[in-house]
Amino acid sequence: MNGELLADPSAPAVPVTDHGLTVGDGVFESIKVVDGQAFALGLHLDRLERSATGLGLDRLDVDVVRRGVAAVLDGDPMRLGRLRITVTGGPSPMGSGRGSGPPTVIVAASPMDPAKETTTVITVPWPRNERGAMAGLKTTSYAENVVALAAAQRKGATEAVFANLQGHLCEGTGSNVFYVVDGELRTPTLASGCLAGVTRRLVLEWFGGTEVDEPIEVAAQADEIFLVSTTRDVQGVTRWDDRELDAPGPVTREALVTWRKREPELVGR
Repeated sequence: MNGELLADPSAPAVPVTDHGLTVGDGVFESIKVVDGQAFALGLHLDRLERSATGLGLDRLDVDVVRRGVAAVLDGDPMRLGRLRITVTGGPSPMGSGRGSGPPTVIVAASPMDPAKETTTVITVPWPRNERGAMAGLKTTSYAENVVALAAAQRKGATEAVFANLQGHLCEGTGSNVFYVVDGELRTPTLASGCLAGVTRRLVLEWFGGTEVDEPIEVAAQADEIFLVSTTRDVQGVTRWDDRELDAPGPVTREALVTWRKREPELVGR
């Protein structure tokens, strides 16, 4: 935290006046750890900088973050894990106004289990605002996602999917959505308000796909659907609301094979 390796990672460290705690004024990245090394760290740090600038946290020192990542992962042979980088507005007066001090920078890591090959999703009734100030930024203001994911879990699903204000498919609470219509692999454009996911970007670069904005009902009735994210990689969808699908389908399998082949290129980079 702020350049210091904590002797006890479970001990109190963030002050109660930190703006990330009081009003959710912060940005973050979740990064996969493979054999003790961060996957696609450079791409994640680029997005962290974009999110920080979009939130007005423009004094982020990326070199400090890189040293924090190295310190946290040093000597840890973690086979598979999640690295979390959090940057907040730092200690501030109570209220929305930000203080004049430096941001709080935290790096932490923990092991995680491999994602299952398939999953289930539901549509939630609360739209993403593609015109909002936070659209496309990965901020710590995740309460909307918490509510949506809880709704999904009550229905036996592991992810909730949002439309935007136009009724177009946007994203999941922590994933981007790909789907196949008449043999064409599609995913929403960034103008939909979805997060510019690193896994989304790499699937488009390595495997291909068409970026298009269209009603969420088109995706829900697609021939194949899969989710992508740092913790999921490429994960087929077997049920969307009450509709059952055979998953993973052939396009999903091809995308996953390509992912597994190309992933080593960005381990430790």
